[in-house]
Amino acid sequence: MKRVLITGAAGFLGSHLCDRFLKEGCHVIAMDNLITGNLKNIEHLFKHKDFEFYHHDVSKFIHVPDELDYIMHFASPASPIDYLKIPIQTLKVGSLGTHNCLGLAKAKGARMLIASTSEVYGDPMVHPQTEEYWGNVNPIGPRGVYDEAKRFQEAITMAYHRYHGVETRIVRIFNTYGPRMRLNDGRVLPAFIGQALRGEDLTVFGDGSQTRSFCYVDDLVEGIYRLLLSDYAEPVNIGNPDEITISQFAEEIIKLTGTTQKVIYKDLPVDDPMQRQPNIDKARAILNWEPKVSRAEGLKITYDYFKSLPEEELYKKEHNTFEGYIRK
Repeated sequence: MKRVLITGAAGFLGSHLCDRFLKEGCHVIAMDNLITGNLKNIEHLFKHKDFEFYHHDVSKFIHVPDELDYIMHFASPASPIDYLKIPIQTLKVGSLGTHNCLGLAKAKGARMLIASTSEVYGDPMVHPQTEEYWGNVNPIGPRGVYDEAKRFQEAITMAYHRYHGVETRIVRIFNTYGPRMRLNDGRVLPAFIGQALRGEDLTVFGDGSQTRSFCYVDDLVEGIYRLLLSDYAEPVNIGNPDEITISQFAEEIIKLTGTTQKVIYKDLPVDDPMQRQPNIDKARAILNWEPKVSRAEGLKITYDYFKSLPEEELYKKEHNTFEGYIRK
């Protein structure tokens, strides 16, 4: 039986990875400090004989007894609300946390996969984004705490691979959605659905011409799993190349939810990327992977999940600190 450590296991993506690796017959060691994660995402696993949970901050020394085959490093704030509210912790988990996980991988002889992000491309000047593009990132802007943490994470991971011979994999994750997202975490999809469910107008920042490409979580997890088991050590984009403008997306949500509310426009936050679309040629060629779930199908599943949440979740407010960083 393979033993896998998953950091950030109580988060959106981490919890889905726990499900997948248990389904694959692995023993899963879940780790999370719960600063943004939620135990509700993994409570259905607590009785599973091959699941264990460690409440721990990976920015501090990590001790895991016995052997490890795989380490999946997904610990990090991922929404603007989170990483603008806790910028130091965001930088630490991308640097110190990654360093600790790599040291553990080296000591255990484990293969390690890190969760990087399309944000390493910043506000891109190349479209769609290929893995060879180095990005257009403002290191001292408000988003720099997240973007540069991920860029450093990639750099130290490749250094451990080249210098210490650690088996490493790097996934660059594009916009992903599905059940277990936080309804009010500031990201566009849950923000729109939450506003629609509350009968509020849908808020679009900027003129709505900026684009995003949304990948359903099951497709993403499949791509990550295939990358882990591959022999490819350099970054691979995993995402859905079906690009849509934010204004078009708002109209899709209005149609899906049946809301009668209108779209309102506010100033665009500083350094918010104007385009986001993955080139997935490498994923197709190396992993034989491409997304299968259409946006219409995935949105229906996600909307039904959000509708099933308790009413207090629907009206739970999280301060949108992004509004303090408006593009001048």
